[in-house]
Amino acid sequence: MTRTDRQRWLLPSHLAGPGGPGAARPRRTVRDWVVDTTVFLLAAFFGLLAAETSARYNGDLVNVLDQIGGALACCALWLRRRWPTGLAAVLAVAGALVPAAAGAMLAALFSVAVRRPFRDIAWILALALAGAVATVFVRPDPETGAALGIVLGVSLTLMVTAWGMLVRARRQLVEALRERADRAEAEAELRAAQAQRLAREAIAREMHDVLAHRLTLLSVHAGALEFRPDAPPEQIARAAGVIRDSAHDALQDLREIIGVLRAPGEDGGGDRPQPTLATLGALVDESREAGTEVVLDTTVDDPGSVPAATGRTVYRIAQEGLTNARKHAPGAPVTVVLRGRPGEGLTVEVRNPAPDGPVPHVPGSGQGLIGLSERAALAGGRLDHGPAPGGGFALVAWLPWPS
Repeated sequence: MTRTDRQRWLLPSHLAGPGGPGAARPRRTVRDWVVDTTVFLLAAFFGLLAAETSARYNGDLVNVLDQIGGALACCALWLRRRWPTGLAAVLAVAGALVPAAAGAMLAALFSVAVRRPFRDIAWILALALAGAVATVFVRPDPETGAALGIVLGVSLTLMVTAWGMLVRARRQLVEALRERADRAEAEAELRAAQAQRLAREAIAREMHDVLAHRLTLLSVHAGALEFRPDAPPEQIARAAGVIRDSAHDALQDLREIIGVLRAPGEDGGGDRPQPTLATLGALVDESREAGTEVVLDTTVDDPGSVPAATGRTVYRIAQEGLTNARKHAPGAPVTVVLRGRPGEGLTVEVRNPAPDGPVPHVPGSGQGLIGLSERAALAGGRLDHGPAPGGGFALVAWLPWPS
């Protein structure tokens, strides 16, 4: 049992219960039973004092009726949580006729002031004030003057009403703080869930970008060995070397990603730096060594001047374009065009013609281009892809390059 559950008995029933529209009326807590019993005893005490005072100048029959009326009024206070307005109205009238019910009337007036806004209880307050004035003339007290009796009755009625309104305002403040805390907790849980989702998407995108290039090399060259078992030994040896190197690089990249997952927030990315635009040439050379004819056409003389985030995005776009060309158009030449300068942005384009013949099926999820579109949008750019006008496939992206 939590600390909140252990202390729930200290709260009023409307705070301890679930609340909300349509919720069942909460049951009394231990605190409610203590408060109700105390209110009943106080009302009975004031009723006895009023009955004793009234007995000094009234007959036995009137005294008995006062005691019965006061007892019924005090017992009726146990209904003040269910019918606060009606009970307060009835006791306001009864208090004008039965002095012993004055204590119960004040308790009922306090309860309705706690539970209803002032515009709803204004008529009950007016009725109670009228009763306080009328009782001075209906049941006069010889020992107390009429003026003093009216002042005392009106003052007690107003003080009890103001006290109830103060308690109501404090309860509304507590409820508002409680709702705000619940809302803040729900929003924190939602933000945590969104952060986890974004982290999972970022990890999945990074794994795809890093491993898809390597694994495609493995698939293509393994397929070539399968379909060309009679190839020259030199080609077989070169394909085997590419498979070995790609498998080694893929394992190394996988270790780096797992290292980041095991030690988040630490430098678990390995010794190799993140790719930038300066490493685009190495990517093209790697594809050429794997047997793909790649032409790199660039007007960016100083790749180091490109922001690191923009250069890394360009690298990933070119890497995905080369990977897709190798998967869907093996043997076709690929052209990588890079244009731009500071202030105008950076445009990268990867094109390849249609393959000459049938292409072996290479499995893929199709998430690479979706991930590239999201990556380009996060960088403030855009990405377009689709069939080229003259045949083949084109991948074109524009990224901002601040001046």
